[in-house]
Amino acid sequence: MNILIIGANGRVGSQLAQTLAKQGHTVHAAARQANPDWQHGHIRHQPFDLTAPLADISQIMASVRPDVVYFTAGSRGKNLLQVDAFGAVKAMQAAKAGGVGRFILLSSVFALQPERWGEKFLANITDYNIAKYFADDWLVHRSGLDYTILQPGALQEGEADGKIQTDVAEPLANSIGNVAATLAALLHAPNTIGKVITMADGNTPIATALEAV
Repeated sequence: MNILIIGANGRVGSQLAQTLAKQGHTVHAAARQANPDWQHGHIRHQPFDLTAPLADISQIMASVRPDVVYFTAGSRGKNLLQVDAFGAVKAMQAAKAGGVGRFILLSSVFALQPERWGEKFLANITDYNIAKYFADDWLVHRSGLDYTILQPGALQEGEADGKIQTDVAEPLANSIGNVAATLAALLHAPNTIGKVITMADGNTPIATALEAV
């Protein structure tokens, strides 16, 4: 497949890009600074500024012509409105205009449930949750795209052990490796289209967990 990853220089996006490239997909690794240290024969590095006008983003989308778009970008609290919220919406608009078949969004656990934002660590990231709510809600209700939203809890450094849980009851920890591996597995899980999936590290193999979604 021809895949565009927006936010490919991030902690999750970089692992996702390398995983999909190793699977033989053509990966367009899009980021504001498209000059990472990691390289692969199937990866094309693409400058991509989410604060740019929609016309510019649409032009890049039209030139790449992806089958699937992953949105893993985030400002890490530095520009929540223009990147995490409206930047995501512009990416969705460009994807829809470009005829993209599927849009997979990396979000945050319970982002669409404001009544739960006071739980555990979520109480400390309210502005981030608001930005994610805006993006998630727009994708579900206004984008017209075939979407999947993955909502992990707190991201922690760590390799993938390939075991997760979904439909979590509370905000829990997620190794970055498992989140990236789960995003990659969504590509081959058409039953997850139109779904919002909460997750955390767990005891169930990723493929088995996604089959049950």
